[in-house]
Amino acid sequence: MSTQHPDNVNTPFFSEGEVLAGENEIKEAYYVFSHLGISEQMWDYEGKEVDNHVVEKLLARYPKFFAQNNIGKEVRLTLRVPNPAVQKGQGKLLLETLESIPRNFDIAQMCGQSCAPIWEVILPMTTSAQELARISEYYERIVVGKAEMRVGDASVQEWIGKFAPKEISIIPLVENREALLDAHNIAGEYAKSQKLESMRVFLARSDPALNYGAASAVLLVKIALMQLQEMGEKNSLEVYPIIGVGSAPFRGNLKPTNVGNCMGEYPSVQTFTLQSSFKYDYDERNVRDAVEGINSSKRGKALFVEKRRALELVDKLTNAYQQDVAALSPIIGMLSKYAPLRRARKLHIGLFGYSRSLQGISLPRAIPFCAALYSIGVPPEMLGLGGLDEKDVDALREVYVKIGEDIRDSAQYLNIKNIEKLPQPVKEKLVRSMELFGIKEGADEEYSQISTEIWETLHSENRSALYELIAKAAWKRNFLG
Repeated sequence: MSTQHPDNVNTPFFSEGEVLAGENEIKEAYYVFSHLGISEQMWDYEGKEVDNHVVEKLLARYPKFFAQNNIGKEVRLTLRVPNPAVQKGQGKLLLETLESIPRNFDIAQMCGQSCAPIWEVILPMTTSAQELARISEYYERIVVGKAEMRVGDASVQEWIGKFAPKEISIIPLVENREALLDAHNIAGEYAKSQKLESMRVFLARSDPALNYGAASAVLLVKIALMQLQEMGEKNSLEVYPIIGVGSAPFRGNLKPTNVGNCMGEYPSVQTFTLQSSFKYDYDERNVRDAVEGINSSKRGKALFVEKRRALELVDKLTNAYQQDVAALSPIIGMLSKYAPLRRARKLHIGLFGYSRSLQGISLPRAIPFCAALYSIGVPPEMLGLGGLDEKDVDALREVYVKIGEDIRDSAQYLNIKNIEKLPQPVKEKLVRSMELFGIKEGADEEYSQISTEIWETLHSENRSALYELIAKAAWKRNFLG
């Protein structure tokens, strides 16, 4: 699933500017379908301006391709909508988005397509089956159901035409600890209420890492995958998990050069998100080969997790991680403001802005958070690990099977000189993390120079060079954040 997460450092060739938006996202959808071989594009209404005419524009501009690759069948557009339970100010945008589904069906019919172009919706920050059921019921009773209402001397259907598809699939996106541990109950209850035989469930990876630390996020996702599999087998429900991973080790370490490791970490996952860095920070041929590798692989079984022990580790890791982040929050806050923007997203600014809150401390979103820490040579996935002992690390390795590879990847961006300047408790735990995982060296000389210059510029009176320096460090890493 291609997504619009702005974690890329390079600008795609089809974009007129560094910030991807509007017409360029239409081009992006065609590009990922036609050139990269990705069969699904998330169309994201959460916190950004969105082109409601995407289906019409794709069919009008690229008729030959879509005549052979029907939207909704061979390729998919999957909408991510605001969650009214959390984003009150955008609740009516959810209703507008649902109303657009039958209109897009009509457009596809006029262009010769036989199937519904849009029939799936992702609900972020899902915490209950009731949130999903509301959307299903609203769509069936209000959006489609109004066809039978009479206005004057005719029904709405006689006046306007039929409304299709008759029903849509709702995909829960679970993002915090409580929801991840309850994902099987949320999915099971909703599937039962809708009499479903199969269901997609979306597990976040970035926001749990931001809130609890990278290792904690992996453990929570592993528990969720195990419990979803057990629930599906018990209820004769086919569950198709989706995982939201980015290219940074902190956010999942899924990049074209690491596909095998990531799939090995999550063998039961059906769908992996391919974010902007995956698509635009590597040679196109490598990206196509990686996509083909994912598409041709077969899904396996979820790994068994001893839940009680895993949650003990989560508690330890979360406590140590949150202490580290609290101590580093002034640096993170200052640096993240200079992270280059790659998408026009409302969530960062003004009235529409919101931040992740950690122990009463406001944090930026995951991508600028990562960009800030990697830029000064402090790999964020190493935060919190210093709170473990050797027995804990052994237990962690049993569940987070690729942690050694991920830590080695992150150690490439470690600036030991800058770590010496961090608050003492953070420094001590980072040194402990290095010892636990056998890390003796940090970044190469060039990356160390860049990250040292970023640190010095941050603590100077003139910070104007930070934007360019952060981008320079990101080019070395092949991802922004």
